[in-house]
Amino acid sequence: MDIESTQTYCLSFPHVTEEILWGNDLVFKISGKMFAVTVLEGASKYCCSFKCTPEQFGELTERDGIDPAPYSARYHWVALQSFDVLSDKELKALLKNSYDLVFEKLPKKLKAQLETSPVPKAKKRR
Repeated sequence: MDIESTQTYCLSFPHVTEEILWGNDLVFKISGKMFAVTVLEGASKYCCSFKCTPEQFGELTERDGIDPAPYSARYHWVALQSFDVLSDKELKALLKNSYDLVFEKLPKKLKAQLETSPVPKAKKRR
């Protein structure tokens, strides 16, 4: 995968928005909560980061090219040094899992609203 295919995939999930933050990071959110970040340009060691389970965090950070994400590792976020450290299938599964983890932590009332409301087209905020 690359930035464009990651963007397309993340925006395919219901109620996802994207926003550029911190100058050059493309952040994907569900109801204002981040679940994935890609770096658009600049001198960054990482290209993508996302949330995972504590078990996945332990397994993934033992692999070459995957590190605990700066500033958010304590929340079980990992950072990829390049997109090719994971297969497309594995990265897609992990991104979907990240979305699901964040969605599940939303307040019950908000989750119920999202589940019953029609899915709008992905909203781009720049």
